[in-house]
Amino acid sequence: MSNSLKNNLKTNEFDLLKQRIHQKLIGKLDLARVGELQGDVLRKEIRVVVEHLCDSESSLLNRLERDRLIDEVLDETFGLGPLELLLKDPTISDILINGPKNIYCERGGKMQRSNVEFRNNAHLLQIIDRIVSKVGRRVDETCPMVDARLEDGSRVNAIIPPLALDGAAMSIRRFGSNPLKLEDLLNYKAFTPEMVMLLEGAMKARLNIIISGGTGSGKTTLLNTLSSFIPNTDRIITIEDAAELQLQQEHVVRLETRPPNIEGKGEVTATDLVRNCLRMRPERIIIGECRGPEALDMLQAMNTGHEGSMTTTHANTPRDCLSRLETLIMMAGFELPIKAMRTQIASAVNLIVQANRLQGGARKVTHITEICGMENETIVTQDIFKFVQEGVDENGKAVGKFICTGVRPKCMARLEAAGVKLPASIFRERVMLQC
Repeated sequence: MSNSLKNNLKTNEFDLLKQRIHQKLIGKLDLARVGELQGDVLRKEIRVVVEHLCDSESSLLNRLERDRLIDEVLDETFGLGPLELLLKDPTISDILINGPKNIYCERGGKMQRSNVEFRNNAHLLQIIDRIVSKVGRRVDETCPMVDARLEDGSRVNAIIPPLALDGAAMSIRRFGSNPLKLEDLLNYKAFTPEMVMLLEGAMKARLNIIISGGTGSGKTTLLNTLSSFIPNTDRIITIEDAAELQLQQEHVVRLETRPPNIEGKGEVTATDLVRNCLRMRPERIIIGECRGPEALDMLQAMNTGHEGSMTTTHANTPRDCLSRLETLIMMAGFELPIKAMRTQIASAVNLIVQANRLQGGARKVTHITEICGMENETIVTQDIFKFVQEGVDENGKAVGKFICTGVRPKCMARLEAAGVKLPASIFRERVMLQC
C-alpha cells in the first residue's frame, strides 16, 4: 500500500473519530451551565470532558494526535472549526475560501494554498452561519450573500449556492486584535514623517479628508491611524456596513447598517444613518466607506459644521476619486448640474490621501493632494507629496521614492489659525525617501 493511501486512510479515521467525539460531547453538554461560564473557564472544563471521551475510545493515538484531536473538537464546538488554525496565525492578512477543499491565504503580499480543509459544503455552511448569526445577520437561499465581521473586527463576505456554483465561497480580510499603529506604518515605509506631520496638522485643524484607494490598499488601516490624531474631547460618530474601525477615543458612537429581513423590510442604509447622525450632535462624522448615495449627505455634512470628517472610497488616483464622488452623488437621484456638483465637492473636501497596493504587496500612500477650489467647471488640485515608482527589485517588489513637490499648501492658513506650526522646510522640493 502506498504512503499517500495510508495517509489518506489515517486522515479519514482521524476525522471520523473527531466527529464521533464531537457528537458525544454535544450529548453530554449541560447547556444551562455552559451559558453561565465564560471564555477560558468554559474551555478548560470542556477540555476535561473531551479528554475523558478520548479515553473511552479504543483508537490508538499518540500524545500529539490526542492533543490535536482535543483542540480540533474544541474549535469545532466553540470556535470556527478549521478556520481557527488560520486565524491564530498573525502573518495571514487574507483568507480566501473557494468551496470546502480550496482555501488560500495571503502572507506578506503573496498568495499561498493552505492545507486546511472543511469536511464538505455542509460543514462550511455551518461555519458561515455561525459567523453571520453572531452579528445578527443571516445567509440562506433567499439571501445568499452577506457581509459580516469577526470579533476582532476582521471583515467577512460570504456567498453560497445557488449563486456560488462550486460550493460556498467566503473571504476574510484580517483586521488583527493589534492593528497597525503609526510607528508600524512608518517602519514599513508606507509614508514619511513629513507626510505624517501634515496629516496630523490637518486632523487637528479639522480639515475634511477622503482616503482613496483600491481593494486591499490599506484604506481602513489608514483611517484608523489618522483618527488617532482626533482630540479625545471630540464627539465622533462612525457609520459602517460592517463595523471594523477601532477608534481609541472615549466619546465615540458606532452605527452599523442593517440588511432587509426575510420579508424584504427593515433595511437601514448608510444614507439613513448619515441623516440620523446629524441629529445626534456629532463634531466629526466618519463613514467607513462611501459607495452609494450617502456621499451627497456626507458632503453636505462636511459643508454644514461637521469639519474634520473623514471617509474612504474606491479609486485608483486622486482625480479618479473626484470622478467617483460625482458618480456617487448622481446615485442619490437628484439631477444636479455638473458645476453645482463639483462646487459642492470642492468646498467640502480639503485633502485626498491616495493609498495604493503596489507590485509585490507593498502598501503606500502615493499622493497627498489638496483641493484648491474651482476654475470654471474644473476642480483645481495640487499634489503636495507623492510616491513615484521606478521599477521592481529582484524579489518582484516595487521600488521608488517619496518626493515633495515644493508646493506650499493653501490650507496652511487654517493650520496656523488652529495653532499647528509646520516648518516651511518640509515643503521644500526634494526626494524625501528612497525605498
